Amino acid sequence: MEVLFLADFSVIKPEPGLIIWTTIIFAIFWYMMSKFAFGPIQQALRKREEDIQGALDEAKKAREEMANLQAQNETLMAEAQEERAKIIKDAKHAKETILKEAKEKAKEEAQRIVTNAKQEIENQKLAAMTELKNQIGTIALDIAGKVIDRELKGDKEQEKFVNEQVGKAKFN
Repeated sequence: MEVLFLADFSVIKPEPGLIIWTTIIFAIFWYMMSKFAFGPIQQALRKREEDIQGALDEAKKAREEMANLQAQNETLMAEAQEERAKIIKDAKHAKETILKEAKEKAKEEAQRIVTNAKQEIENQKLAAMTELKNQIGTIALDIAGKVIDRELKGDKEQEKFVNEQVGKAKFN
């Protein structure tokens, strides 16, 4: 029985009046949809499309800005490396200059000390020679005085006397 009911159903068997009314209702429905639904849907789709395009544009700008920042960062890093290398080079040069100056000053000081020491040695040598000459002169005068005081009778006695006096003499 159910099968018969479906076979007699009028929607399945289109009649001209039903087709006209269906078309009119569909046209009214389409008009109402276009008036109230399609416009807002299209606006929402356009707005969404614009939002998506804006987001894509912003992402592109952000990507470009990141690339620029990365390039600037690399430039700054390169400049920092160059500055670091320059500072190290300057420090090494300053160190070498300071060491060279210190060596030269030490060499000059050593030379001055050696020169002063040589001069002091020479002065002491001259003073010692002068002292020695004075002592020899004094001893010679003592010996000569004693020789004159004593009457010596021969060359052998004079020589013996001089040798005795030289042996007795104390050299300071």
